[in-house]
Amino acid sequence: ISADYEGKFLVNANHIESDAIVPTLRSQIMTDASELSRQLRAHQQRTFPPTSQKTIRLFTPAEAADFIGIHEGYLRQIVAEGHGPAPLSNGRRLYSVTDIENLRRVLDEGGKGTPKYVRHRRAGEKLQIISVMNFKGGSGKTTTSAHLAQYLALRGYRVLAIDLDPQASLSALFGHQPELDVGEGDTIYGAIRYDEGRRHITEIVRETYTPGLHCVPGNLELMEFEHTTPKALAERTDSSMFFSRIGESLADIESAYDIVIIDCPPQLGFLTLSALCAATAVLITVHPQMLDVMSMSQFLTMTGDLLSVVENAGASTDYDWMRYLVTRYEPHDGPQSQMAGFMRSIFGQRVLEHSMLKSTAISDAGLTKQTLYEVDKSAFTRGTYDRALESLTQVNGEIEGLIRSTWGRK
Repeated sequence: ISADYEGKFLVNANHIESDAIVPTLRSQIMTDASELSRQLRAHQQRTFPPTSQKTIRLFTPAEAADFIGIHEGYLRQIVAEGHGPAPLSNGRRLYSVTDIENLRRVLDEGGKGTPKYVRHRRAGEKLQIISVMNFKGGSGKTTTSAHLAQYLALRGYRVLAIDLDPQASLSALFGHQPELDVGEGDTIYGAIRYDEGRRHITEIVRETYTPGLHCVPGNLELMEFEHTTPKALAERTDSSMFFSRIGESLADIESAYDIVIIDCPPQLGFLTLSALCAATAVLITVHPQMLDVMSMSQFLTMTGDLLSVVENAGASTDYDWMRYLVTRYEPHDGPQSQMAGFMRSIFGQRVLEHSMLKSTAISDAGLTKQTLYEVDKSAFTRGTYDRALESLTQVNGEIEGLIRSTWGRK
């Protein structure tokens, strides 16, 4: 195969000659990328037209009471006193996120002392920064990050979600299409870059359709940090080291949030190391299959080696907790159950007690870039939806418990 000056190939094999023009790999990839991007934009227009806005669905009284942290009977009593939404034509009440937030404030106004239902950080409680990571794709990292961030916001915390993955799946779930809605300098790279184009993080943070949840979107621009950091290290400029830059940016907005969730890229690069050094806690997602666990073994070894290097360079890797989360778990799958048990025998309590179940409800919701807190429950059979939501609630509730324990709360 020989290439002519136009970048096209003339193929000669044995006695067969052909004038067929075959595109170069570069031109084929660019053509495919352009067409795929066009089709994705068309799909975005059909699924969410420009006039539409993503929303959180309405919640039942039982769900609303659970998010607030009270019994359903007590919720009914408060609503009967004139608070909360008006009943529907059938007499039932459904609660919006705004309704839930208003009820929290009503409950705290009637109490004494420290607010109980508006769960913001108190004096002496440090910002919790949770880095969600694994360098193997398909471990449920982004799904975990998105649902955890939304759950904590629905529970009354002020949450910032940072998409550190150039593929930007978390951004898409939160309604920010990376090719369309995220421009130059709009990612966390804008706040941690080394040149004069650096922006303050307050210029990058965006509100979402979930009250209490803000996000920093991602796109391919994030890869620039992987390319510019070696040059900055070689030049030994006076600017701060790469591993401290995310933490320094977050320090500027620390008072505005209670919890930060960082969805790390599926690789061990400068971005991931910076996220690890900024973190107060680490959540590692793992699919309970042999190849995935073997991959995680390599991941842990490499991570330990790299953290040793950055520690020697002055980085702090102190953390409050580290946990492994078993994801896409099928309880009736024998080999998966054995692998989950194998992990628990090695890591003990560092494996979360609850696992994230594999569910068609979660995967089907993802097809329309939605989470279980957004998708209409009627799209699934009740059992399928309820099992998926129960699994999410148990996992996220366990993580919330770790956060509260770090703060010294019950």
